[in-house]
Amino acid sequence: MIDRELIMNEPQKVHDALLKKGWDVDFAPLISKMKRRSELRKVVESNQAEQNSLSKSVPQVKKEGGDINAIFARVKELKKQSEDANIELEKIEKEIDEEIAVLPNMPDDDLLGGEKENNRVLHEWGQKPVFDFEIKDHVALCESLGLIDYDRAAKISGRGTWIYKGLGAQLEWALINYFIQEHLKDGYEFILPPHLLNMDSGFTAGQFPKFKEDVFWLKDQDKFMLPTAETALVNLHRNEILKEEELPKKYFAYTPCYRQEAGSYRSEERGMIRGYQFNKVEMVQYTTAEGSDVAFEELVNKAEKLVQGLGLHYRLSKLAAGDCSHSMARTYDIEIWIPSMEIYKEVSSASNARDYQARRGMIRYRDTKTGKTKYCHTLNASGLATSRVFPALVEQCQQKDGSIRIPEVLRPFMGGLEYIYPIKK
Repeated sequence: MIDRELIMNEPQKVHDALLKKGWDVDFAPLISKMKRRSELRKVVESNQAEQNSLSKSVPQVKKEGGDINAIFARVKELKKQSEDANIELEKIEKEIDEEIAVLPNMPDDDLLGGEKENNRVLHEWGQKPVFDFEIKDHVALCESLGLIDYDRAAKISGRGTWIYKGLGAQLEWALINYFIQEHLKDGYEFILPPHLLNMDSGFTAGQFPKFKEDVFWLKDQDKFMLPTAETALVNLHRNEILKEEELPKKYFAYTPCYRQEAGSYRSEERGMIRGYQFNKVEMVQYTTAEGSDVAFEELVNKAEKLVQGLGLHYRLSKLAAGDCSHSMARTYDIEIWIPSMEIYKEVSSASNARDYQARRGMIRYRDTKTGKTKYCHTLNASGLATSRVFPALVEQCQQKDGSIRIPEVLRPFMGGLEYIYPIKK
């Protein structure tokens, strides 16, 4: 959530920043409401002070033989004024909260405006694989190797799903184990959160109210299926005040993710590229404002090293303001190469929300020097999403004989297996 005081004091700055995300907001009506809110508060406070003073004066007026009925009449009048002011104040507070709640996060100053057309590739890693044979796409490879069953998944669930089986299930689990091992090694705390979350969790993460229709809801219940573990992890310290010396807090979680966004049947989204349910390991950090940028670089580097460990070609892109998600101030995407499609697909978004999510969830820490509370900064990065890594892996590691080479870092989780060969019919 954007700081109210910033909107009040520097509306043009906020306007220009949000314009880079495609939001042209006229803050005049909102500022007018915030000024009215201040006036109403002053009325209530002034009335209360006068009431207290009048109440204290009653014994003295009685003693002096004065008319206390006039005092009681004035107190009654003040109470009525305050009641009316509080009714209006409650209404206007709700309106202000609702109007600010829908606003996206302000992008960092160095981000270009616009959307995908203004994303910038920062660097590439490794060489695009070159093949001296006709390659197969990941759908054909997964079927010939007996790794994925698309038809039975469609039968028992529907389109946009798949079943890992046999060595395919082992390979998926090997990826997850590899990611988990690397995060544990780096001192991140492992969390297995619930998959059903409440409204407050969605609001704090910044997905609600704007994106309420993008998740799966339980009928007649105030619960939804998590679209990413970030939604759970960023709520761990909601309504808490942490100690500054506790920061940064570093967490990661493995969960399936459930999203309504699936259903596009374009050629570049066939197979496992987009689905209703997919596996992901997610990292989240809580930091001070001063530690925020360092944490961001750490998350980007960790996500990159995971792909590098697999030996897969990828690129790192800095997203334009309009391509960053609603809650984020900056985002770098790690995009992996899919040979059959000759395109890059995102396997990790490393993002910094600054204090946007913390304001929504009242996530604070106490400054050691001043004793005052400040809002935390929250950051996240996929580490990684397997539904994109898996297709890239089987395609980049395919061999002329139809087999795939298993990256060395995964072999300990695959019983030492080095290759997966086509199933003999």
